[in-house]
Amino acid sequence: MELKKSTKADLESKRNTFLLIGLVVALGVTLLAFEWTTKPSKAESLGTIQTADVEEEIIPITREQEVKPPPPPPPPKVIEVLNIVDDDVEIEDELEIEDTEADDATVIEVAPVIEAAEEEEEEEAQVFFIVEDMPEFPGGDLALRKYIANAIKYPVIAQENGIQGKVYVTFVVSKTGQVTNASIARGVDPSLDKEALRVVNALPAWKPGKQRGKPVNVSYTVPINFVLQ
Repeated sequence: MELKKSTKADLESKRNTFLLIGLVVALGVTLLAFEWTTKPSKAESLGTIQTADVEEEIIPITREQEVKPPPPPPPPKVIEVLNIVDDDVEIEDELEIEDTEADDATVIEVAPVIEAAEEEEEEEAQVFFIVEDMPEFPGGDLALRKYIANAIKYPVIAQENGIQGKVYVTFVVSKTGQVTNASIARGVDPSLDKEALRVVNALPAWKPGKQRGKPVNVSYTVPINFVLQ
């Protein structure tokens, strides 16, 4: 026996329609919920403000009592004492006035003048930094550089440690052209500084500097560059 089903009772054919209707209804309810607004009710009054009376506290004004300093003590009384001396008293000490006029036989002792010797010593000790004629090494600056380059012996300790740099040596060229008072103006390493001083102290005589035509002591600075190759 075959089962017969009526097309009107078949719900599967209308499922899509009901699904679309449900979605449309749900979407409409959602939009209505978002657009729904409520207006606040008007407030009849904003309330009342209660004021409380504040009693002002009156602060009495007080003044410190002025403390008067004690009066200064009265000045001490000065009593003058007068020594009365009779006019008849003889004065034993008499002032003797001798004749100070000088004649041809009068010998006048004059102290020796030492100022000139002191000025000469000061001029000898004075060291100039800039003079009219600066001191000059025999042959000029180029000869000085060659002399230092040939005389320098690079210290072994500095070579092993890779130490190099420029040492500035300051010295004084005296009136006679001798190199004196050599010192390190800017050093690099004790071994390099010592070698630079050795070379400068061994420099030959220079042509001395002159100020107003007179030879003077002049300070001079020489840079010695130590470079490893």
